Amino acid sequence: MTATPTRRLAAALLLCLPLAQVHAQAFTAATDPARAQVKLPEPARPDLPSLILIGDSTVRNGQDDGQGKGAEGQWGWGNPIAAYLDPKKINVVNRAVGGLSSRTYRSSGHWERTKAFIRRGDLVVMQFGHNDASPVNDNSRARGVLRGTGPEQEEIDNQLTGKRETVTTYGAYLRSYIAEIRALGATPVVCSPVIRKRWEADGAKVTRAGGNFAAWAGEVAKQEGVAFIDLNEWGALRYEALGKATVDKLFPADAPQETVHTNWLGAAVNAQLVIAGLIQNRLLPDAAYTRRFAPDGSDDRPVVDARKVKVEAPRDAGLPSLVLIGDSTVRSGGQGGAYGWGERLAPFFDTQRINVVNNAIGGRSSRTFFTEGRWASVLDQLKAGDTLLIQFGHNDGARIGDPAGKNRGSVPGIGPEAVEDTRPDGSKEMVQSFGWYLARYISDAKAKGASVVVLSPIPHKDRWQVGQPRDFETYAAWGEQVARANGAQFIDLTMLVTAAYRAVGAERVDGYFSDARTHTNDAGAVFNATQLVEGLKRLPGKPLQGYLRAPAP
Repeated sequence: MTATPTRRLAAALLLCLPLAQVHAQAFTAATDPARAQVKLPEPARPDLPSLILIGDSTVRNGQDDGQGKGAEGQWGWGNPIAAYLDPKKINVVNRAVGGLSSRTYRSSGHWERTKAFIRRGDLVVMQFGHNDASPVNDNSRARGVLRGTGPEQEEIDNQLTGKRETVTTYGAYLRSYIAEIRALGATPVVCSPVIRKRWEADGAKVTRAGGNFAAWAGEVAKQEGVAFIDLNEWGALRYEALGKATVDKLFPADAPQETVHTNWLGAAVNAQLVIAGLIQNRLLPDAAYTRRFAPDGSDDRPVVDARKVKVEAPRDAGLPSLVLIGDSTVRSGGQGGAYGWGERLAPFFDTQRINVVNNAIGGRSSRTFFTEGRWASVLDQLKAGDTLLIQFGHNDGARIGDPAGKNRGSVPGIGPEAVEDTRPDGSKEMVQSFGWYLARYISDAKAKGASVVVLSPIPHKDRWQVGQPRDFETYAAWGEQVARANGAQFIDLTMLVTAAYRAVGAERVDGYFSDARTHTNDAGAVFNATQLVEGLKRLPGKPLQGYLRAPAP
């Protein structure tokens, strides 16, 4: 009989009950993953190297289907991580099993079955610890390990299996996996357990795991000379940066007491941390990634060198120009199969009567487009009768002062506040607010006799569905306020595209992206350019209506 969602949820919550209650639960060969023959995925393409994952439910939860609840069910990070890796370059093989520990993943036979798929050149990422603190010997799970990383052992008559068993320390189990992975010619990677959602009394700091499994995982990795990904510390920093209210949305809404098992969005956050760790340790070639992350969640891709990207000039200086400035969602140039909507805008206009000049550049924020001198070059070409479209926001949220932010973050808001930042060369920069930079672009352009339209950013791939908070809410509000206050027009492109995505549905929208979350492919760029044109048609006075034409089929 198929379990109902209520029964599945109840079963999941049993894992969070006090140990005395769990002890009373009689697990059978059908319900105990240590004895059940769980069907696990195999490499899709044996000719490719594989990223093989082993661990517990925080890596692969249940049947890896969110318990039939969609994105709001419980998910492990091993599911969304696949979207950040190119399936034409590497297999992602999630062999983790919920409910197991470093000990029972081995004693259950799951490890032996997984080893059959490990080949020379593969990566094997292990993450255990959440279940390792359970009792060493009982008649329900018998999955606990000895604490620490030393050589201690304990002989037991396993109450669950009825067999004699030698139980070792957590560190010894990790070392045994490392040794066997290396013997197969593959590369082992150790992760600490993912951070729990536990806040200090001030509600601002997250409680780290103490000197236990997280620390022991790091200790073993250091001793054995293998890569270590600290999901405990990195996860805590990410949660603190996001804030308590946002972090609550990363966990199933119907289980408010849940502190370990995330929903799909929470799993994606943890997956991004693992990707950041793989990148930091240089474990995969750059071509294997469809999206790169730093530990703080920012895009880890190298920022395009502005000196190598020429400022585009109008084709015919005697015509008015529609000039675009922004980031890679406006112009990606085909990098990794990505195209911005600005690169597919020209067919909507009669280019014999108006120039379409795309001077957006990847990796820029409202701040860096200005400070790098790009704006000065664009401004030199602006003239009376031109129209300037501005879209920034995707990179403005980087933390000021954090090297991972690549000096792109602007001060939140639209006020006069400024924050000092240190550039890579040691020089100091006074960083202005997002609104300050927009207002500067508007005033400079208007002084040249150009008209200005401010656009909110296009939405992320995972932030447009019905029931979710709107994407870029603050940047849209700031953009609109600055536009109105400075005599510019405003288009909420975020919601125009969101509404269009909702109209065509998830399957089609998924086909519009070249990576896991941000950058559109050719078809997506055309789709979003179409929405932008619809926004231009709705502007008061319809200033560009006379230049529009139907796009070529």
